[in-house]
Amino acid sequence: MLNPSEVKVLLETALLAAQDPLPIAQLRKLFDDEVGADTVRRLLDELRNDWSARGVQLVNLATGWRFQTRPEFQRHLDRMNPERAPRYSRAVLETLAIIAYRQPATRGDIEEIRGVTVSPNIIKTLETRNWIDVVGHRDAPGRPALYATTKTFLDDLGLRSLQELPPLEEISKSLEGTQVPLAEPGPADNEPADGASPEPGERPPATAEPQQA
Repeated sequence: MLNPSEVKVLLETALLAAQDPLPIAQLRKLFDDEVGADTVRRLLDELRNDWSARGVQLVNLATGWRFQTRPEFQRHLDRMNPERAPRYSRAVLETLAIIAYRQPATRGDIEEIRGVTVSPNIIKTLETRNWIDVVGHRDAPGRPALYATTKTFLDDLGLRSLQELPPLEEISKSLEGTQVPLAEPGPADNEPADGASPEPGERPPATAEPQQA
């Protein structure tokens, strides 16, 4: 039987080698489930404290635990990789924010708030990035799809749950600085993020989708 120090070293090794966050259930497989979840959680907290004064931190996210660089050092690391971080159009960010704070939401909900039709390319961009997904359909004419954010969305913002979402005005700034690869942008994704005009292909909605209270 491994002692706590050995268990902690194994947890640290697995997390440093992993490309994605690891949940406690996955980490317990390192020990054939002989180490309880509470013990793993306690040792992860100790490990987080061990790394508290370093440039890399251990964080608990929606899908599990992972090591990541501290935000305050990102501008220095960017000098080693001068590629520009992906920037999202204003329409994409507005659509994502509406879904995040009103979910589940239909395209009709988004169009009612934004005052323009939602280009299919905007939804496709968010789905390709795995920030939103269809979670059901509204009981209304046409049974429109209901969209909600994913755990990947929370991971990319460094959050564990929707309750930790930042104030609405901060979410766009957080997402604009996310340095993750995107699929090739479609025609509706080329407008600068600070532009105020509608996306190409967007227009005022002809009719508002029926809403439910």
